[in-house]
Amino acid sequence: MSGSDDTSTPLDRRAAVRALVAERGDLLVVAGLGSSAYDLAAAGDHPANFYLWGAMGGAALMGFGLALAQPTRPVLVITGDGEQLMGLGGLATIGVQRPANLTVVVLDNGHFGETGMQRSHTGLGVDLVAVAMACGFAWAHEVKAADDLTALARRSRSKSGCGFARVVVAAENPPRVLPPRDGVHLKHRFRQELGLGVS
Repeated sequence: MSGSDDTSTPLDRRAAVRALVAERGDLLVVAGLGSSAYDLAAAGDHPANFYLWGAMGGAALMGFGLALAQPTRPVLVITGDGEQLMGLGGLATIGVQRPANLTVVVLDNGHFGETGMQRSHTGLGVDLVAVAMACGFAWAHEVKAADDLTALARRSRSKSGCGFARVVVAAENPPRVLPPRDGVHLKHRFRQELGLGVS
């Protein structure tokens, strides 16, 4: 699904996330901590957004559990390369179970944006798409062109197989747009969105 070659201009991360959650329908979204959560909040807060304020490395597994618990709803995980690199083992667990309603999207700028923009492992050659395929995901590809984001968004809602996408984004630190920080509020709001009781 890569629409251009390696010399293409990296995508704007905020625009990419907006495209992924536009016309979301019943989509459930889990955002990894840091920039991914800020990007999702910037695209518009929503009761079906669950923002991780901690638990680095846990976004994909949080989405995995949610996909198993809510098999009729599409689940999208949006996280960064640093966060996903910390949770590589989670990709193996997901690949074994392969829930058809789960898509993991890694916004990859090749840097650790939360700690000073040092080059990350992906910036030094680690191929997360190859890792996901080796772990058993039904599909995995790289997105480098804005036109491909619409197709990725559509596929993430189709429940057509457990998927993974690396979206190549510019190494920028846009102004923070903070989502709600009250963990109890987020939990209760999300449970209500799922039609569950508040406890």
